[in-house]
Amino acid sequence: MTAQPEKDWPAAVEVINESGRSDIVLLCEHASNHMPAEYGLLGLDARHLQRHIAWDVGAAEVTRLLSARLDAAAFLSGYSRLLIDLNRPLGAKGSIPLLSEDTDIPGNAGIVQQERNRRAELMFAPFHDRVAAHLDRRAKDGRPTRIVTIHSFTPVFLGVSRPWHAGVLYDQAADLGEALLAGLRTDTALNVSANVPYVISRDADYAVPIHGDDRNIPAVLVEIRHDLLSSRSGIEEWADRLATALPARQTETAS
Repeated sequence: MTAQPEKDWPAAVEVINESGRSDIVLLCEHASNHMPAEYGLLGLDARHLQRHIAWDVGAAEVTRLLSARLDAAAFLSGYSRLLIDLNRPLGAKGSIPLLSEDTDIPGNAGIVQQERNRRAELMFAPFHDRVAAHLDRRAKDGRPTRIVTIHSFTPVFLGVSRPWHAGVLYDQAADLGEALLAGLRTDTALNVSANVPYVISRDADYAVPIHGDDRNIPAVLVEIRHDLLSSRSGIEEWADRLATALPARQTETAS
């Protein structure tokens, strides 16, 4: 690919505090709603880029604050999930969506395999390769690791109300998932549950099964209802909640 303006083609992964001492590694696969100009917003009105279909509203800000509170490494995506979803296996139905919620994505209709491969090469692989390399180094150094991926969800999906304030999703990491839920439930006003509003599936998820379960690393996905992240105070409140519910063990040396 020829050289592109840096702002139009940012790094596929933003890495924060990679040498952090916490055993927690934070991922935010839907951190950005950015699309390079050549994609013409995939035929959508600009207002759609502010919707959940383009990114997880508030998730990046929570991840950055949580990284600072825990002294944890964090990896955030650089491109919109509408171009390619970093939490879907390549080739899966939702990897390059034709329909997101109730919205058709015209620019993804009829794209050729070469373009699919290009998006995977430029946006998907650099993110997950960087995460995998970090996890490899931690394993080599004998550092304990737990993975927490940060997401947000809509209060209403296709006309159905979602009452939960947050969900903790897991497959093999039941101990970590239930411990996190127990920590959140110390606030009795919160409605939090396991595996809502989604469940972890190898067919529809990537980070938890691949970076976590397949490596025998405890891994959970946190979903926060995004109307609760509509203000700075809400974002800070949820970062504080998660930091308290996830007391990070400290390693003796930084990687």
